[in-house]
Amino acid sequence: MSEFPSANVVVTGASSGIGQAVAETLARPGAVLVLAARNADALNAVAARCREAGARVVVIPTDVTDAAAVRKLAEQARIFAGTIDMWVSNAGVGAVGRFHEVPVRAHEQVVRTNLLGHMNDAHAVLPIFLDQGFGTFVNVISVGGFCAAPYAAAYSASKFGLRGFSEALRGELSGYPHIHICDVYPSFVDTPGISHGANYTGHRLSAPPPLLDARRVAAAIVNLLAHPKDTVMIGAGAWGGRLAHMLAPATTARIMNRLLTRYLASADTAAATDGNLFAPYGDEGHIDGGLRSWPRSRGNRRILAIVILLTVLGLAVFRRRATRPED
Repeated sequence: MSEFPSANVVVTGASSGIGQAVAETLARPGAVLVLAARNADALNAVAARCREAGARVVVIPTDVTDAAAVRKLAEQARIFAGTIDMWVSNAGVGAVGRFHEVPVRAHEQVVRTNLLGHMNDAHAVLPIFLDQGFGTFVNVISVGGFCAAPYAAAYSASKFGLRGFSEALRGELSGYPHIHICDVYPSFVDTPGISHGANYTGHRLSAPPPLLDARRVAAAIVNLLAHPKDTVMIGAGAWGGRLAHMLAPATTARIMNRLLTRYLASADTAAATDGNLFAPYGDEGHIDGGLRSWPRSRGNRRILAIVILLTVLGLAVFRRRATRPED
């Protein structure tokens, strides 16, 4: 970041988790931040922390599923900052449950936010990038863009679709060397997303270890200002999941389904909830979800062992193929 002391950055989904971590990582004297999400109170709390660090900040409550609102966000951001160096498209929601037991409107909202919301972001800011001749657009996707997640069918559809959207967009913009489309694929991250998300399983949800600190993901995103890359994988789980899917997608999905089914069978019961799908969560927002600890239960230890095994096997096969002499 020393190369960009006065970076002008828009962050959507900035009210908690990765988005909040990105904002606080960027915050320093000379930085100009435009923070967007649906929860105005949470955004203002994040903005206060960033201003204390010396950044100039504006809060613009925005629902990324509303294309007109996102266009207004981009226009206001350009007026406030003058130029936009980076747009971090980070808003996302989830709904967990068997596909046929999750309401269709919930599936629709996941796709509307995670895919169409990011497309709205890009559609609003790309004309600005083209006019100013530079800019970096960051799609925060997740390992779910490569590995399908049973019990989260709409989430998987949205993330697979987002990966395809980014690849197509990079092709269109290949003639503009100073405009970059960057994809970030972290493995499971310890954020409030699990507790804030929709849950139709009837059981309390957690996330499989090992979990990333959202600040590590934020640091990788901020690094794209100085060193833009098409694809950034974060965490051994992301690499392992991608390689496992590449080698045996059906087997990987079956293993994930078996693990999730066993986990839910032993998890505490919980009431069904729409979570933050249709309205922002009521609390102030936090970076951490409180899930990042060494797994103590037998089920969690089994999940961790399988994640590590898939990672090691995937890397071994990948290296063998990479070093195999050509025919």
